[in-house]
Amino acid sequence: MEANISVTASPFIQDLVGNILEKLRICAMPTFLQLIQGLIIIKKNPNVLTTDMHFGTVPVRLFKPKKVSCEPRRGIIIYHGGGAVIGSLDCYHGLGSYLASETDSVVLMVGYCKLPAYHHPILVNDCLNASIYFLKNLESFGVDSSRLVLCGESIGGWAVANVIQVLVSTPTLPRIQAQVLIQPILNFINFQLPSHQQSQYVPFLTRDIMFTCICKYLDIDLSWKDAILTGAVIPLDKWKKYRKWLSYENIPRKFWSQDLQPEFFATFNEAAYLETKHVWSPEISPVLADDKIIAQLPKTFLVSCEHDILRDDALLYKKRLEDQSVPVSWYHVEDGFHGCLMFFEWKFLSFPCSVNIVDSVVSYIKSI
Repeated sequence: MEANISVTASPFIQDLVGNILEKLRICAMPTFLQLIQGLIIIKKNPNVLTTDMHFGTVPVRLFKPKKVSCEPRRGIIIYHGGGAVIGSLDCYHGLGSYLASETDSVVLMVGYCKLPAYHHPILVNDCLNASIYFLKNLESFGVDSSRLVLCGESIGGWAVANVIQVLVSTPTLPRIQAQVLIQPILNFINFQLPSHQQSQYVPFLTRDIMFTCICKYLDIDLSWKDAILTGAVIPLDKWKKYRKWLSYENIPRKFWSQDLQPEFFATFNEAAYLETKHVWSPEISPVLADDKIIAQLPKTFLVSCEHDILRDDALLYKKRLEDQSVPVSWYHVEDGFHGCLMFFEWKFLSFPCSVNIVDSVVSYIKSI
């Protein structure tokens, strides 16, 4: 496993300095965090050939085992995390290299456009366009069209859920055999789920950070934050229609804490709803996709972490898929927290949960 990515400051210090600079109007937090990423040092895996290129305007990085193979290899497409603010090909270089080496696969990592310059739907469009180009040229990359995996973490998992819904409706392209969603965000509507109550202050994704990223990416004014949090943006007719997929009643009881507050929405605010109603689109909240789309999805591997505000999004999606008879494998990390995957190879920030997640993903992919 590679272990040579280092930065000059811990994520806690980066966050603190970034907030100070933003309050002083010296530099926006997203810009500061993106500058910090430039300090990352990468050590290449001697067993993996890495190639940077562009598919159109989208930067991608291809990882391929140097060992010669007589047969086409499995293909893995990865969308990294980072809340559309941070995260990059360099930040997740170790993950791509490790997956290529350990699963003997050709790995394509997509470097999509992010905040503050770009907003929805650029992230998904970049991921979709890069993936389609790759799928149309598998032979030139030495990839077996019958062994394809789509993988993403955090907002990258959200991108997977979006892209796969488009791909299953495009029969002219090779079929994805499995999707891997690691700590994904899949619901932009109900923020009263148990995990939102239990882990709202847990780093590295607190409720405030999550809402700032969501609102900035979806171009929603932050003044509507309280209306979104309290459910004042949820019309009664829509809640009646989608409650069966969005309510915390779909979360297994073992994940309910003793101090769990009841699911209670504030008085409907029509102005707030009109400003945020696009979150009801399946392109933004993938869990709302029609049954006929969900039923076509490939077998799925879901990773959730106990100390993660997004834990219950994975659980809602798990039930949604299972109700349509989609085969689901689920790996729950009791000591995991959001964003831990990015640190799996950082010696000074090594967490057992990070290694466990990567190893579980490797094990699953090797079965494809």
